[in-house]
Amino acid sequence: MTADETGPSRALRPSARRGAGSRSSRVDAVNESDTPGATWDPGRYLREILRAPVYEAAEHTPLQTMEALSARLGCTVQVKREDLQAVHSFKIRGAYTAMRALSEAERARGVVTASAGNHAQGVARSARLLGMRALIVMPTVTPQIKVQAVAALGGEVALHGVNFDAAKAEALRLAQAEGLTYIAPFDDPRVIAGQGTIGLELIQQDADLDRVFVPVGGGGLASGIAVLIKQLMPEIKVIGVEHEESACLGAALLAGEPITLRQVGLFAEGVAVRRIGDETFRLCQSMLDDVITVSSDETSAAVRDLFEDLRAISEPSGAIALAGLKRYAAEHGLAGERLGCVLSGANLNFHQLRYISERSEIGEQREAIFGVTIPEAQGAFLRFASVLGERAVTEFNYRLSASRAPGDPARIFVGVRIARGRQERAEIVADLEQAGYGVVDLTEDELAKVHVRSMIGGRASVGVAERLFSFLFPESPGALARFLDILGSRWNITLFHYRTDGTDYGRILCGFAATEQDTDLTEHMDRLGYVYHEETSDPAARFFLAR
Repeated sequence: MTADETGPSRALRPSARRGAGSRSSRVDAVNESDTPGATWDPGRYLREILRAPVYEAAEHTPLQTMEALSARLGCTVQVKREDLQAVHSFKIRGAYTAMRALSEAERARGVVTASAGNHAQGVARSARLLGMRALIVMPTVTPQIKVQAVAALGGEVALHGVNFDAAKAEALRLAQAEGLTYIAPFDDPRVIAGQGTIGLELIQQDADLDRVFVPVGGGGLASGIAVLIKQLMPEIKVIGVEHEESACLGAALLAGEPITLRQVGLFAEGVAVRRIGDETFRLCQSMLDDVITVSSDETSAAVRDLFEDLRAISEPSGAIALAGLKRYAAEHGLAGERLGCVLSGANLNFHQLRYISERSEIGEQREAIFGVTIPEAQGAFLRFASVLGERAVTEFNYRLSASRAPGDPARIFVGVRIARGRQERAEIVADLEQAGYGVVDLTEDELAKVHVRSMIGGRASVGVAERLFSFLFPESPGALARFLDILGSRWNITLFHYRTDGTDYGRILCGFAATEQDTDLTEHMDRLGYVYHEETSDPAARFFLAR
């Protein structure tokens, strides 16, 4: 969804941002005090970014071109590789800059922060480099891999509360009780200045950039980059990208002030912030040219693009800037421009890769999923596959219903590879309806994608003798139709599951209404020429599928 559709972009029009007597004039009037809650004017930010000591702890990361994606979009797409930092995210820049500025007395007492992810590691590593104590309060639900990462960097971990808000409250209490300095994850001028060094590197590495896309969580990264670029090269557009389930900046822009979201989604947990900071909102409101939101599917597709083009494995929040770049380029018809984005982090929970892989095809508009009603009759599968023609089928789920009454139709779940997005989805629906099938497009149905596709099944119907077989067959367009054609329609299919995983061979689990005495079935399979195994006695099949 573009910002024009949701509202924020209208609040960010240049005419709204640069009007006489508006926000910009108020920003210029702010003093240079370092007292808590103070704000800096743009000139102060520029000076502090230019002299930020980040390279005592951080790397000057490369700006890499995504050749394949650039060819697809008709624009030069470049990625700022902040995943290559020692802590695998940009957070080390802001954390170190803030902690390096502490007095000797403050360093002696130590620091405390609240974080469940990248900021925690940035503070822990900075403390190790500066010889300080760092206490990190993390929610009790934080994955153990992140707790161990912080501990490995020398941070003291205290688990408290079930969410970030509870952890932050405890961190602030400990700061007061033990005299520790609280290091904010984003809403602090020195943290913002540290992140702003990325903007300086970007324009040093490519002064011809037309637009820069930046992820927005609490707003520290977006603020720092925008305040730097808008002073040195204001013609470069800076666009914030939020995940649609944690769009706290968009909500604040609509309200005219920071507000607290009731809840946020955790898929892109690195940007899952309920309330943008006061200072970061002030800067984002006045400096950003646009704000857009992206979905989990679009983010998953961006993770895949980064891997395929650069062999970089990004965490979801690290890829949302690229997801926003792709959406913006498509919706605004960009051509021939130089586009930059920040790959902000790579602290990925490995088990997320399965979900990301599953959703990336839909996010790239390369897969559509449908629920289809077909007659419960022998040969019905083959006729259905013939309607799809040479389209590549990515998934096919069916189970003979134990509660089906005579004459009831069968309901199948099918995925199809597409190349032309919504238009092709509509064409498939039209083809199926013309052939007499009931069909519903489930491509944008979250319940279908997360749960229903994995729940189609159940035990064999009462009175049905069933044999199960697994097959391995070469993948190619139309392969499923050919498989069903060779199989014929002699035996009623009671179960069918197929899901492509991108390899050269497809895997199918198929049930037939047949007994062990039906030797013609296996003789027919021998003639197919595909690798197969009977699975009727498999423990999992007997436990979940057999009557």
